[in-house]
Amino acid sequence: MTFDLANDFTVDKVIAMLPRDRSAAVWHPVLLDSLTRYQINTVNRVAAFMAQCAHESADFTVLEENLNYSASGLLRVFSKYFTADRAAQCERQPEVIANIVYANRMGNGPTESGDGYAFRGRGIMQITGRSNYTIASNDIYGSDFLIQHPWIVGSDQKPEVAVEVACWFWNRNRLNRLADDDDIDGITYRINGGWNGKEERTAYYQRNKNILA
Repeated sequence: MTFDLANDFTVDKVIAMLPRDRSAAVWHPVLLDSLTRYQINTVNRVAAFMAQCAHESADFTVLEENLNYSASGLLRVFSKYFTADRAAQCERQPEVIANIVYANRMGNGPTESGDGYAFRGRGIMQITGRSNYTIASNDIYGSDFLIQHPWIVGSDQKPEVAVEVACWFWNRNRLNRLADDDDIDGITYRINGGWNGKEERTAYYQRNKNILA
């Protein structure tokens, strides 16, 4: 099937792929620019990219990780890091929770460094961790711009940054190749490190292929 990104990736199709986002039309020109530059330019590639980002960001409506967990939520999701007593002390404190959960991994420093909260998940791909922010910043801007201003990845006033970082992540992990092979499970694992949301991601992918076709 012939697919021309410039002509076939229309505003109406973006709206159809992001049904919960009333600002879908705002994303269209930004997506078109970045998808073109990163060669996310076939039905499979576009459908997979949009499906994964839509799952990660609730159709581009949640650009910053929500860590406002109750004590029971902490024990359910992050039992590795919390006892019942500690969960009760930390519940509904996103900054404290992020600094505990993300300490000493993904390039972050210890709890007291504040890196966990500073470099929490952001953008339409929800990139997380000082290492990802650092490499993305160097590759995209040739500087420490995203380290100095990590909040900008999740700013709804700068959609071009959220999309650029997502495309950078996609390209760095060679996800176009997996999309070419219809390997949505492989893409999910590369992004998530597991199978969280596998059914929804797959359903979005198939829906998007139908929309684009």
